[in-house]
Amino acid sequence: MPIDLQQDSLPAGPLKIAALEGCREFAGMVDQHLVQMRKTSPLSHLQNFPIKGYFEDSYLINCRCPRYGTGEGRGIINDSVRGTDLFIIVDVLNSSITYTVFGEENHMSPDNHYEDLKRIISAANGKAKRITVVMPFLYGGRQHRRTKRESLDCAVFLEELEAMGVSGIVTFDAHDPRVQNAIPLSGFDSFMPTYQFLKALVQTVPNLHLSPDTAMVISPDEGAMERSVYFANILGLELGMFYKRRDYTRIVNGKNPIVAHEFIGAPVKGKDILIIDDMISSGGSMLDVARQIKERGARRVFVCTTFGLFTDGLDQFDEYYEKGYLSKVVTTNLNYRPPELLSREWYAEADMTEYLATIIDHMNHDVSISGIQSPTAKINQLLQQLNT
Repeated sequence: MPIDLQQDSLPAGPLKIAALEGCREFAGMVDQHLVQMRKTSPLSHLQNFPIKGYFEDSYLINCRCPRYGTGEGRGIINDSVRGTDLFIIVDVLNSSITYTVFGEENHMSPDNHYEDLKRIISAANGKAKRITVVMPFLYGGRQHRRTKRESLDCAVFLEELEAMGVSGIVTFDAHDPRVQNAIPLSGFDSFMPTYQFLKALVQTVPNLHLSPDTAMVISPDEGAMERSVYFANILGLELGMFYKRRDYTRIVNGKNPIVAHEFIGAPVKGKDILIIDDMISSGGSMLDVARQIKERGARRVFVCTTFGLFTDGLDQFDEYYEKGYLSKVVTTNLNYRPPELLSREWYAEADMTEYLATIIDHMNHDVSISGIQSPTAKINQLLQQLNT
């Protein structure tokens, strides 16, 4: 996707990307898109381009976070980043990465990934001209507000990175974007994968018709309403919602257990249903919603979530697919997904690498990103192709 940038919009500095270990394959795909974009951009025809290192075969730098036998770590950058516009990409959800502590193998937790991020920032600080952290899944994002005597993890981490000299945060589908109020003088951008969801559905679902008579958007809970409202409006579809009825007399695993999911909305009988949310964690609530929708007579049920965590495994999703409760589950490739998930017949991937490359290129040029934040035009074009 060529970027039409003004020829006088020079980059803020030479672009460099530091990919932490948990997302190097993903970052490599982003890097390939950036290389291709710049080689085909209008700026490639300029003679004596004033920014050294603008056209490169790769923008990735060599960095790593080795550990001592005790589990203590350190960040190392083996390439020069002096005067660069540095983007650090981290996937805090990649539990497949391991390290050794006193001879025992440990899996990396989000806390471990976050500490490694700070190590790389520390190694680059004072050298890089500007540092932007690309964290698709916002660390601590679900602990975004305080209702009693408890920690406020997301706000604390944002303030910590700001104090370390990070100028901006790039994330996707933040659980609550209002958490950016913790750092009002720094950059914070949360992007939505709406167009990529639709593109994945169009490419993998046969006989898909998105019209008010044939399809409907449903929010699985109150928290996902804003996402679902936008989706329904852009597609011109009706909107329904489930709300969680909880037992407030008990606490199980730190929260009040869900008694039932109650539905509010128009009849779903005979329609294809799109369920929109930011993540699948264990998947229990999502599966219950899908089952209830199907039992109400829905034709097919499609689930679109930005992050597929599947913390309780895939067996129940396999079972619900075989029973016909689910037709397709779409998630992005913004976080680590186990190889067995990618082979499932009910799974579809929404590729975000080109989109992220576009975001990074715009930010490096210090030009407006409003056009890529709102994909309305591209969605309308996709719908026209679908309906012709």
